[in-house]
Amino acid sequence: MPSKPLNRSLHDARATKQDEFYTQLSDIEKELRHYTAHFNGKTVLCNCDDPKVSNFFHYFAYNFQKLKLKKLITTCYKNRDPELFSKHKSKLGVYLVYEGERTAGGRVPTADRIGVYTLDGDGDFRSGECTALLKQADIVVTNPPFSLFREYVEQLMKYKSRFRVLCG
Repeated sequence: MPSKPLNRSLHDARATKQDEFYTQLSDIEKELRHYTAHFNGKTVLCNCDDPKVSNFFHYFAYNFQKLKLKKLITTCYKNRDPELFSKHKSKLGVYLVYEGERTAGGRVPTADRIGVYTLDGDGDFRSGECTALLKQADIVVTNPPFSLFREYVEQLMKYKSRFRVLCG
């Protein structure tokens, strides 16, 4: 059976609100290597990422020292479940804050070094809680919900956020 053209698949995804298109780590590494100097001393927000499966969170957490980040914040929509393959059935979300390892050598982050905090709401990027986290960030790097892309970019522009859009 022939595969659907890419744009047809994306239109189908929009119609069904299927927004789970995870960016490959290799693609993130290839693109962000051009911007490493821009991350020095900055707070990065990944505000549409489940850190258990997000390659953006993985990239920034594991390259925290190399990029000389100040802080990494990640929000997770409707998911407080610690299981890797949870179904986003919670009504509430969480956010994570990582400020790097304090020991020499910049080790890989351990779970106890990453602060996990509960949100009062569902973790939607448009919520007041998530907007407050957006205001703390110097740079936003994430894979936003496809069906809300226009609204997402409008919010970033409204708050004068620095961001990069990768489309493939």
